Amino acid sequence: MTDIQTPVDDISEAPPAKPGKPIAWPLGLAGVALVIVGAFLSWSYDGQILNDLSVNFYPNGLQNLAIILAVLSLVLLLAEKGPLVKLGSWVDATLGLRALGLGLVLYMVLVLIAISVESDGLINVNPGGYLTLVGAALIAASAWMLPLHQLRDMSEARMPDWFEIASIAFLMAALLFTAAYTLAQDEAWPLILCLVFAGAAAAALFRSGVMSFVGHAGQRHRKVLTLAAFAAAFLFPFTQNGDDTNMSIAGAVLVFSATAMGLNIVVGLAGLLDLGYIAFLGSGAYVAATLSTSAFATIGWKPPFLVVVLLGACVAAILGLIIGSPTLRVSGDYLAIVTLGFGEIFRFSMFNLDGNNGPNLTNGPNGIPGIPDLELFGFNFGTDHTIAGIDLTRNSNYYFLLLVLIGGVILAFSRLNNSRIGRGWVAIREDEKAAEAMGVNVFGLKLLAFAIGAFLAGMAGTVKAHQDGAVSPDQYIFLESAFLLAAIVLGGMGTIVGVLLGATILKVLPEKLRFFLEYRLLLFGLLLVLMMRFRPEGLVASRRRKLEFHEEDEQLAVAVEEERLIAAEEAK
Repeated sequence: MTDIQTPVDDISEAPPAKPGKPIAWPLGLAGVALVIVGAFLSWSYDGQILNDLSVNFYPNGLQNLAIILAVLSLVLLLAEKGPLVKLGSWVDATLGLRALGLGLVLYMVLVLIAISVESDGLINVNPGGYLTLVGAALIAASAWMLPLHQLRDMSEARMPDWFEIASIAFLMAALLFTAAYTLAQDEAWPLILCLVFAGAAAAALFRSGVMSFVGHAGQRHRKVLTLAAFAAAFLFPFTQNGDDTNMSIAGAVLVFSATAMGLNIVVGLAGLLDLGYIAFLGSGAYVAATLSTSAFATIGWKPPFLVVVLLGACVAAILGLIIGSPTLRVSGDYLAIVTLGFGEIFRFSMFNLDGNNGPNLTNGPNGIPGIPDLELFGFNFGTDHTIAGIDLTRNSNYYFLLLVLIGGVILAFSRLNNSRIGRGWVAIREDEKAAEAMGVNVFGLKLLAFAIGAFLAGMAGTVKAHQDGAVSPDQYIFLESAFLLAAIVLGGMGTIVGVLLGATILKVLPEKLRFFLEYRLLLFGLLLVLMMRFRPEGLVASRRRKLEFHEEDEQLAVAVEEERLIAAEEAK
């Protein structure tokens, strides 16, 4: 039997790429020109839909998005053949162009469908819309005719420091612009089109290898990347023109992200499946509510808020120890069932602590409403403020406070992840018996994971109580725990950026896609199924877990090759 060949990783041993067709490059340029020209023309006869696409030579926001995709396509075409050919030696312009071409075609098809639906027929589509669609199709066709290239190792792609720092800053500015413009869309079709635009641009950057370069540049300039990310997040309220709705969503995202980061310690690092984690967020919120100056608060002691934050976090950590001590003797499905039961026990306890079935601590199902706004160092978070002529609302004030909180949570997670404790958690996740045999204190580290994760969730809960102005048991149901776990799976277990991305997606989309109210859970389930099928490691894969999936793929390829060779021998 011949030797079995494992998949080739060295690009020097990979088969040569097929040559492209000569017509591909000029066809792509023609497509770019048609998209830009078409975007300057009217797309719709009716000016009341899609933010008015009926004006010639004055493109509106949605037309500008098509122009941006066309300009990105032009850059990749010039990297394939033209003045930017040196860039093409590092990035795969063809793969990026394919993503842009298909995304632009989908974008224009949805535009025509939206015009047809909103204005009763395709007859209301003006020639500019059709011209842009034809240009998008030409870009997509040319991308499939161009030759594929072999990506170099982007860790070797070193540029001057000023260029790498400028690239990081430009990417963060683009993210800020895209987020601000997308959240500003209140109607269904413009919002969907913005999401398609963002998906096409992101796919092109990842498939071409540009994001790999930015990632390596970020590793070399980690402080710059961190500062740029927080600067973009800090500037977000200044892009909302006093819109309190979007800032309320942004604040909810930060609370959700901080809680998910705590759960990421338990699930992503230690590998413990917790289905009742929302109870720790609720415990922190109830501590803040009962110690507040609300008329419905049940405890007379009114300490400063900084003390309340520590108390809420410590109470949540104690609950984590209480649930962890007897239950961490079990694992797998049994642990999931026990933690699910703990979440329900917490919710029903909040119902019963009403003065009739137990001591009056939570006012039962009525909860504790009327929680006043925070006031720290003379600053009232419930008062609107104006900075540089821009109105900052109540939710903007809480957003800045939560931004400081999430910064502390991220710092704690990153330090733990890179510490001896974090390596112990990972060892337990990979093989508990082997970790115990190597001297790892398995039970102690599991208990510590529960306590620290609950501590971080309790801190977020104390701020959430004041931001919402009320707490009630109905806020802390099992579905919220399921969404927290889904955010980690979707984003990437054991990562920081992945969890933030997953939490943002699962918190923003349900709020903005309220016109799909009856189908939101269906879309949510479909998204998770697709993720498990095509990218089980999550949107942002952990380096350790990515290596595991890569090794599994290699083993599968070897097994398939063995079966093929055995079948060939038997046939002989």
